[in-house]
Amino acid sequence: MPELPEVETVRSGLEKYVTGKKIQSAEIFHPRAIKPSSISPLTSCIGAQIKSVRRRGKFLWFELDRDFVLAAHLGMSGQLLVQKEKSLPQPHLRAKFGLSGNRKSNQDQIRFIDQRTFGWLSVEQTVNGIPVSVREIAYDPFEKDFNLKQVVANIKRRKSAIKPAILNQNIISGVGNIYADEALWRAKIHPEIICEDLSEAEIRKVISSAISVMKSAIKAGGTSFDEQYKNVNGESGYFSRSLKVYGREGDPCPRCRSAIRRIAFANRSSHFCPRCQR
Repeated sequence: MPELPEVETVRSGLEKYVTGKKIQSAEIFHPRAIKPSSISPLTSCIGAQIKSVRRRGKFLWFELDRDFVLAAHLGMSGQLLVQKEKSLPQPHLRAKFGLSGNRKSNQDQIRFIDQRTFGWLSVEQTVNGIPVSVREIAYDPFEKDFNLKQVVANIKRRKSAIKPAILNQNIISGVGNIYADEALWRAKIHPEIICEDLSEAEIRKVISSAISVMKSAIKAGGTSFDEQYKNVNGESGYFSRSLKVYGREGDPCPRCRSAIRRIAFANRSSHFCPRCQR
């Protein structure tokens, strides 16, 4: 699933290409591409000008010169590409928007591609500038209102393991399985340690490690393992080359050379060093 660095890479790429342009057409090709709670069909966006592209955690949305926004979540395999109208069609194209600013015979388009159809688009009202579907999502670490002290205190009082706590999008948004494993390795914290058994300094170190690794991933354009994550130009990110533990079961730990282990975790996996992370 695209995590914060991948979604931020998509957001910044979209913003560069689409800000100030008008949506001239909107088409949907798969019913599951539209969130059931959408207040209006995609065609209601026709004629709207895109003012900016914003993000919180793994959610992004297009601010329009309307009293609603166009929100998006990439799910497991969603992509938002900016391509010319004459570009070859993709087999998993779910929706597309034609944009102003080019000759109509070959205009730019925003194309929503989603192989597994877990992603969605949604026309939504906002509350204090935030789409309805994002209201309950916690601030992510790159927002100015992110309160590190409050997040540390929230995690400290929990009886769950530390990894599910930092994956909880109602505590801190944007962190997924990849960057959770990498952050815990950097902080030398075992993923199954109970939150209330950690000191505030240790929890703060986990969060600062998550911020650090995600900053590095953004610079690298995100993490791509297959064709399911691409930036708006259809290019893969290359942070996978810098991963220390995620997906590296059996490889030597870059710090101590012990073999990286993988354990089952909530229908997915956790990767960690059994010597460094105790």
